[in-house]
Amino acid sequence: MFGKRITLFRLFGFEIRIDLSWLVIAVLLTWSLARGVFPVYSKGLSSAAYWWMGAVGTLGLFGSVVTHELAHSLVARRFGIQMRGITLFIFGGVSEMEEEPKSPKAEFLMAIAGPGTSVLLALLFFGISLLARGTGWPQPIAGVIDYLWPINLVLAGFNLLPAFPLDGGRVFRSLLWARTKDLSKATRIASLVGSGFGLALIGLGIVYIVLGDLFTGIWWSLIGFFLRNASRVSYQRVLMRQTLEGEHVRRFMKPDPVTVPSSVSVREFVEDYVYRHHFQMYPVVDEGKLSGCVTTREVKGIPRTEWSSHTVKELAKSCSPENTISPDADATEALARMSRTAASRLMVVVGERLVGILTLKDLLGFLTLKIDLEGGREGGEKAR
Repeated sequence: MFGKRITLFRLFGFEIRIDLSWLVIAVLLTWSLARGVFPVYSKGLSSAAYWWMGAVGTLGLFGSVVTHELAHSLVARRFGIQMRGITLFIFGGVSEMEEEPKSPKAEFLMAIAGPGTSVLLALLFFGISLLARGTGWPQPIAGVIDYLWPINLVLAGFNLLPAFPLDGGRVFRSLLWARTKDLSKATRIASLVGSGFGLALIGLGIVYIVLGDLFTGIWWSLIGFFLRNASRVSYQRVLMRQTLEGEHVRRFMKPDPVTVPSSVSVREFVEDYVYRHHFQMYPVVDEGKLSGCVTTREVKGIPRTEWSSHTVKELAKSCSPENTISPDADATEALARMSRTAASRLMVVVGERLVGILTLKDLLGFLTLKIDLEGGREGGEKAR
């Protein structure tokens, strides 16, 4: 879903990040507010004042979205759900969960917390707006406040649409889950409804384009495509987790993987290992002891003319929970770790000894075959 991300700060232990795509929306929103919205509702101000109002209004929306997502994350933490952080991107914000909620109650409360917080923010800004009017606050400040309270209501209303994985769709899934006792079935139904809403938004976008409003039409169409794709991906993720649940890493790992001694030069590593085996990550092993791993990413940082003067030891990254896993660990844990670190291979270790390599390709191959042969989890029973 995300490309290059920038970490801005930490709040209550959660990393707050922006995807570079969000900067596009920030610029467009600032321009739209400064040139189209505030000049209509706050007449008689200078062009510079409108641009300042546009920038502050955009920052206010930024804070509102972060607060909305922070509410999700705090409730998730209360129910023991691990969160990777909060990321703002072109279509808004998302709280990144490492696992599915453990119960319909947890799902419901986590989902409703965001829109509920947005409504509270709207009431807060509305109260400040009344105060600003009654006490004669400067027009630029009052104008921004008058923008922030309705935009928070819009944020709450849109997210309450029963279109999974929007908040309303998650509330819908939690109710289905409580009734059917089957997360997979509930997710499948909620996903179909979410895809339907996506199609409706695409249709709305086409109508706007036909009527001559190209920008609005393209925007609604993009949101529709995003919603359809997010619905399908969310359902697939649930199937993946349920299919792998209870399976151990040792079932999928490859024993006796290709390893690299730390003493070889970078040139030897590239020519004798990378170009021969076509992997992106290799364990570094000396005298039977695992000392870390080296990836093609580190090689890219060295000029080709200097490959012969550097060794793998200089590039190797030490072993950590991010690149290693136990053979007895659950495969869902491995999948979550790969997703969190954007890695396609993990070293399987026992103590300081390398016992195998786990690849994303092997996990996905197993998933594809098992779902094809046995289907997903239906009627509350897991296919085995």
